[in-house]
Amino acid sequence: MDPAPMARAVFAALGGVVEIGAVRAAGTWLLPDVSVGAFLETRQEDLRRLLEDIRVVGRFSAEVMAIADELGYFAGHEVPAASLLLWSEGIAGVADPVERLEEPEPMRRMCRIGADLQLTRLLHGLVTAALAAGTEPGEGTAGIAETLRVACGLAEPGRERITPADVHRMWRVAHLPGILHPASDAPEWGTAGYRAYDAELERLL
Repeated sequence: MDPAPMARAVFAALGGVVEIGAVRAAGTWLLPDVSVGAFLETRQEDLRRLLEDIRVVGRFSAEVMAIADELGYFAGHEVPAASLLLWSEGIAGVADPVERLEEPEPMRRMCRIGADLQLTRLLHGLVTAALAAGTEPGEGTAGIAETLRVACGLAEPGRERITPADVHRMWRVAHLPGILHPASDAPEWGTAGYRAYDAELERLL
């Protein structure tokens, strides 16, 4: 199984977390004040630890890890309202006129929804990559839990934040029914693996 698409899914979800965190950290809800570069400048150790945990859990090669740099989420760049709309999947709606997306209240809603979505997708991507790489739950869960802990802090800097346990519960109800339902066509190794990671995450978190 090609690990590159799985790595892209993980890095994209983490990129969404970073952009949302940068918007929240600016504190003004004005997009010109948002700086991903400044946000990450004081969080380089967190980012390094995140990427190392991702590498170990997914057993990604250096070539696959280089995709993180190619995507550009972890370098300085602007965050347009369209990005927040993307990360929140349009759940909050598309404003009319569209410029209203840049107003504080729509931005707050997109950030709240986007953080929930992208943290949940980050967890799903990590578990999927771990299973594909043959990383057993007893080996991979600690790294996944630490990745979630740091990512939650990035998503809601300086706030009473969403916890890894919250993300685990959201992931379980959003992703596992389709995989673990008796009528699912998922292979037995996959259903057993997701069940095992779910149980181990519940125990650890």
